[in-house]
Amino acid sequence: MGISNLTNDGRKIVKKLGCFSVLEYLRDFSVSPYNATTQYFMSEMGVRRRQIIASLKDSSITMQAGALQWLTGNVQVETGVKGVGDFLGKMVKGAVTNESAVKPVYKGTGVVALEPTYKYLILCDVGEWGAGGVTIEDGMFLACENTVEIGITSRKNLSSAVLGNEGLFNVNLKGNGVAALESNVPEEELVEITLNNGELKIDGRQAVCWSSSLEFTVERTTKTLIGSAATNEGLLNVYRGTGKVLMSPVAATGSLYSATNNTSAKAGDTSSNVFNAAGSFLGGMLNN
Repeated sequence: MGISNLTNDGRKIVKKLGCFSVLEYLRDFSVSPYNATTQYFMSEMGVRRRQIIASLKDSSITMQAGALQWLTGNVQVETGVKGVGDFLGKMVKGAVTNESAVKPVYKGTGVVALEPTYKYLILCDVGEWGAGGVTIEDGMFLACENTVEIGITSRKNLSSAVLGNEGLFNVNLKGNGVAALESNVPEEELVEITLNNGELKIDGRQAVCWSSSLEFTVERTTKTLIGSAATNEGLLNVYRGTGKVLMSPVAATGSLYSATNNTSAKAGDTSSNVFNAAGSFLGGMLNN
């Protein structure tokens, strides 16, 4: 088995951890004259296609359903479903965490490439998050080594679910191994806060992932309603205990960003629509 031209002047491996590598498209040459300008400025701003490449050596990974682009080598695919009861259990987990119900398992020796995405890719060493593992935001899971256990964790109290706008359940990863996550902001912008029997208060859904050992609640800024109204801060998401939190200092918003990061559609189809629309707009401006 040989693979040529996976990396070149336009694509390179920017990070490796475990069996995973992050392939980044520095320049996307597969564009038309109508969207080349938009693509150029997106590339200059770091808005680029990225994809996970997994190199298996008599090992296995679990992936989000529908994430495969291509594979080669002696690699078998299994559903990971052990029976009707297990299937129903996975359906419930998928429903409460907004994740795919069945996550296929790829095992053997070979190379597995996932679909490119305009989201940012994070390779996470799950073992570094302690015995309880790491809790991640909905929609972040992409793939993991099969030494990592995928489960769900529920909120310890109703306030965090109802008032925190976080839902009742999140995906929990624990064990020793590497997980590939999709993030709305680049890893370089994430702030890591380590707590030692301490607390962290955040105004909004800025926490990307956190140690599952931490207690999460939603509380008023001050002890009284009048005080909270006076500070004009309202409610805060509070993390207490010993562990760490990865926090985004900014919230990624905007129709263009949302469109180019729609994981429910193929990356190529989504980007094409965005680029064509932007190209038509720029073309009209130039013609005028």
